[in-house]
Amino acid sequence: MFIGSGGMFTAGSDIADFIERAKGGSSLGGPVLDFIRYLPQIRKPVIAAVDGLAIGVGTTMLLHCDLVYASPTASLRTPFLDLGLLPEAGSSLLAPLRMGYARAFELLVLGEAFSAERAREAGIVNAIVPAAELEATALKAAARLAAKAPEVLSVSRRLMRGDPAAIVARIDEEARIFGSRLSSPEAREAFAAFMEKRVPEFGKKE
Repeated sequence: MFIGSGGMFTAGSDIADFIERAKGGSSLGGPVLDFIRYLPQIRKPVIAAVDGLAIGVGTTMLLHCDLVYASPTASLRTPFLDLGLLPEAGSSLLAPLRMGYARAFELLVLGEAFSAERAREAGIVNAIVPAAELEATALKAAARLAAKAPEVLSVSRRLMRGDPAAIVARIDEEARIFGSRLSSPEAREAFAAFMEKRVPEFGKKE
């Protein structure tokens, strides 16, 4: 189960870390990629309780969850392209399948923030519940799942979610491109603009 704290689900990546990775020529890897690659290989149901902001992987990881509960103030955001980067965690494959291409493009490429209600309409969120009841609701659902026959639960989930190998393959492809984009002119301009609190100028010549 994934639960945030203090009215925050995830705050997004550290831009300073991206800058250091770009300088060192390193790609998206290590613990972050290990975590992302593990998500589609989990055999037990995964539940998320989202309160407040869910930025970047905080949104894309929800596509790997079986049940997602959100508070009314939840906001899903994926500012990948604004940073000169691309969506990750297999979202380029999973989001169109879950939401349809139009809404997936709006979330992942346009970078439109999805409210809890919009996320529910898109099929990412199962239910919207008051923040004070969020954790209890998720735990109640977990208890109901835990009471079911474990083997048939696992098989049913696998049949519904499909082959995890295809998702891992897309994650690896995204990670490879993501790593190459970290040192691209577009990403360098986006990182500089973020640190200088200005609008990036992607069309400017170096």
